[in-house]
Amino acid sequence: MADATFEDGREAPLNLGALDAEDLKVIATLTQDAVFPVSEMIWQPTRRRFALLLNRFRWEDKEAAERRGRDFERVQSLLVFDSVLSVSSQGVDRSDKDLILSVLDIELHPSDDGTGEVLLVLAGDGAIRLTVEAVEATLKDVTRPYRAPSGKAPRHPG
Repeated sequence: MADATFEDGREAPLNLGALDAEDLKVIATLTQDAVFPVSEMIWQPTRRRFALLLNRFRWEDKEAAERRGRDFERVQSLLVFDSVLSVSSQGVDRSDKDLILSVLDIELHPSDDGTGEVLLVLAGDGAIRLTVEAVEATLKDVTRPYRAPSGKAPRHPG
């Protein structure tokens, strides 16, 4: 009897949590090239919560789509950070309601006192910095997958 493979698993929406740097790397990988309108991010200071509604490329499905010759997919996902003390950004014009942002990476910069900063690196030299008391992030798919509008997988030169 052979071991089960990733492809053997049933397709189900992602619902992941991150409590440390290693967990956050997984979420960063799965959200790379996710796009979202500037209007789909919210900072709730009284709840200490920052959330984004992303249109996420389904990296976990890329090889299966290639193997089966079918379209690549995206899915809407909610990325939530809790225990957020403050939020700042650069290169993000919140007044441009048509602005579409793209996530390149999510980095954790821990401090000696246990707090730290989560940096959402955006295409075009933009960034969102979250000062956090602790790493508490969740990534949850909230719609069914849909055909990627471009029909292509994102590519990175290198």
